[in-house]
Amino acid sequence: MAVDSLVMRKNQLDARELILLEQEVRSLGKNMLIAYVLWYFLGIFGGHRFYMGKTGSAIAQLVLTITVIGVIVTAIWWIVDAFLVHAWVRDYNRNVESRLVDNLLANKGYYPPAPTI
Repeated sequence: MAVDSLVMRKNQLDARELILLEQEVRSLGKNMLIAYVLWYFLGIFGGHRFYMGKTGSAIAQLVLTITVIGVIVTAIWWIVDAFLVHAWVRDYNRNVESRLVDNLLANKGYYPPAPTI
């Protein structure tokens, strides 16, 4: 439902604003390739989690990697993260895009209706 709301808000933008939006999302958002490269090479140390702003769990992975038993736990955690990184990047970029659309609409003088709960 949130995606439909984002699409409806993006329909209020003109072509110039959509191009600006795409450029800003590309520069402010996270890159899927970088996230997976960090996961592959530094994932056992939480590198991909640091990149995604998940500092608490990244530090936990880093500390666990130092211990012998923790390496086993972190290795399993690393494999599970392979399936989660894609959703993290997608959700992060969607949130960035939503904030930018709200800013563009506010600058145009359009204020979307309050979401219904």
